[in-house]
Amino acid sequence: MLRGLPALALCALPLLAAPAAHSAPAPAVASAAAGVAGPAGLRAPLPLFEAIDRLPVAVEHREGYKRDLYKHWNRGLNNGDGCDTRKEVILAEAVEGPAIAAGCKLTGGSWRSAYDNVVVTDAARLDVDHFVPLAEVFDSEQAPWSAARREAYANDQASPDTLIAVSAASNRSKSDKDPAEWLPSDGGYHCTYAATWVGTKLRWDLAVDENERQALIGLAEDCPTTTVVYEPAM
Repeated sequence: MLRGLPALALCALPLLAAPAAHSAPAPAVASAAAGVAGPAGLRAPLPLFEAIDRLPVAVEHREGYKRDLYKHWNRGLNNGDGCDTRKEVILAEAVEGPAIAAGCKLTGGSWRSAYDNVVVTDAARLDVDHFVPLAEVFDSEQAPWSAARREAYANDQASPDTLIAVSAASNRSKSDKDPAEWLPSDGGYHCTYAATWVGTKLRWDLAVDENERQALIGLAEDCPTTTVVYEPAM
């Protein structure tokens, strides 16, 4: 299974995040761990423009950033499976499940990389990307996070959006860039990409800078039916 793809259902989360092609009116819905509000278990989806307006705007601050401030990968959700968070995400997003040997060694399987619409048949050629890169998270923290919160973000499997398995080539092209600087080569994924970026920033109470905000607004203009559902991280 792959986050952000059509007909996706991950665990019990009510999420559909399908690319909203410009020629097709079907909505794209991105969820950062589908929002919970009362017995119904769902918040009403926000139009992408409205979700962008909820993001605080602030100047980025990179000084002091180190990747190891965000401890990853940890032991994952299932401490008994021998797989760390990275491997668990790869397993969760497999289109065809790989064989699993001792030490969580993966053989075979297939995945579709959403960023470039490439089918990957070797888990070693996948990267698990932090949808909002760690350096961007550091830039966007409104107050310094604790080590525990940073580890929680870096290994967040409570949301189907924070982590995504993609081709190594596409992830390294993206690096730590925000949507003002980089977008997936698969244009059909742009609406879902924008919604997932916004939902993840809202989930983790992260700010955007002005250039990033303007880029997101530009994407929203091309994605009139795209909506965002998110649950704030604890």
